Amino acid sequence: MNKTENLFNLVPQPVSIKASDAYFIFQPQMAVFCPDEFQGEVAVFNEQLEASTPFKCRRTENKAEASIIIELTGGSCGSENVNAEAYKLTIGESVVTISAKTAHGVFNALETLRQILMCCKTPNKGSPFAHYSMQCAEIEDCPRFEWRGFMLDCARTFFPVSFIKKLIDAAALHKLNHFHWHLTDDQGWRIPVAEYPKLIEIGSVAPDPRHQLRDYTPKKDAFYTHEQMKDVISYAAARHIMVVPEIEMPGHASAILASYPELGCTGGPYAVEGRWGIFDDVLCAGNDDVLKLLEATVKTVAEIFPAPFIHIGGDECPHVRWETCPKCQARIKAEKLDGVDQLQSWITSKMAAVVAKYGKTPIGWDEVLDGTENIALPQDLVVMSWRGAKGGIEASKRHHRVIMAPTDGGCYLDYPHLSDPAEPGLQSVTTVRKSYDYSPLPDALSEEEKLNILGGQGNLWSELLSSQKLAEYMLFPRLCALSEALWLDKKDKDFDSFSERLKVHKERLDMLNLLYYRGPLEE
Repeated sequence: MNKTENLFNLVPQPVSIKASDAYFIFQPQMAVFCPDEFQGEVAVFNEQLEASTPFKCRRTENKAEASIIIELTGGSCGSENVNAEAYKLTIGESVVTISAKTAHGVFNALETLRQILMCCKTPNKGSPFAHYSMQCAEIEDCPRFEWRGFMLDCARTFFPVSFIKKLIDAAALHKLNHFHWHLTDDQGWRIPVAEYPKLIEIGSVAPDPRHQLRDYTPKKDAFYTHEQMKDVISYAAARHIMVVPEIEMPGHASAILASYPELGCTGGPYAVEGRWGIFDDVLCAGNDDVLKLLEATVKTVAEIFPAPFIHIGGDECPHVRWETCPKCQARIKAEKLDGVDQLQSWITSKMAAVVAKYGKTPIGWDEVLDGTENIALPQDLVVMSWRGAKGGIEASKRHHRVIMAPTDGGCYLDYPHLSDPAEPGLQSVTTVRKSYDYSPLPDALSEEEKLNILGGQGNLWSELLSSQKLAEYMLFPRLCALSEALWLDKKDKDFDSFSERLKVHKERLDMLNLLYYRGPLEE
């Protein structure tokens, strides 16, 4: 990596920074000259600056008066192959120039400039002639991985749209480009489906285990309207972040069963869960009405979300009810399956076909690989590996595309920051160092098999997150570390450098009003 050590304290660190001894002096009001196709990126950039800095920018048709010039180029970053997110940011003595092949590259450059401006100091603070300066430099940059994401569980804890937008804007600052939106689980169903109104009337209303010993009225309207979801999608798209919805099935289905008990193996009684964990009552795989509900849901999701992917869950589904359910046993016999393990792969294949019917590509947790000896999954199904790297390795060897998010790799951000009883979270520890050191490319894969790895993401499950601020505390700065782990090649990462840059980068988190963990970065 050719860079000036820690110049601008950027996170993630750019691939290359070359600095000079000169400085660019500029005023808080900046004029931007750019092609019309980039006016959306400039508008978002200005909105972000006004929200957390003293700076503003405006478009100008006069190139001579511009302090920022954006150009469309066919340049490449680090190789002969042009990366769609690549950019070049040149800070000269009189003008800042951004060169990129695509709008996404332009946006990434503006986010780098945003980080620089957020920590820019003025030598004449308080003076009516105050001016700001930044060291002249040339930055060339592009990401190592295509998929750099974060997941927010809004089923266990319902988070408002305003908070989701806040996290999306923070994700954009770190050049993350996928938001995995977990919308259904045992503790709540968050998306209206017109054909099944009880999913919202009953399934979105859950008891709160923190209030079981006193009077408490469960919150109603804990769901997102179609208009709200479209608003989130539009907000994210303007920041070049793809929103990928997840609908859980056939397990984690208590909210569905409470709404429509006839879809379970026993008929109930069922309830939207106020407890956490894995529950034996799941969707009845022998009931055709289950497939009808799931198809109506997929159809609704496909109409709302423009992303090419729909996550269909598939994890943590006990088979105990299927063992004794007459309908499930009849399904096994009719489909000539070997047992209940193959029954799950059968329903996964059915749902994958439904997703394809509506023009989307399915994503599933790595359990979708289980029991598939005699039932082939569609080749385009993407596997999200969470039970360690094993599922991702197997999926890649079977030529599936893979997103890595293993519990033991620093990707589960609901885990404690340290093995300290004062720290929130359960299960194993995920230090900032562990998140930083993560690489989505297992050594067990050949170079050809590694091409199937799209990238990775950080997951924030919300069973223990009682507030938005606690969610922020669990995310940051581990999500900062993961953003760099997914941006740089493994050989270019430097934890000591990151640790030093993070000291300044925390000022940016403060400007965004984000609560973050302040303790040791490693044990």
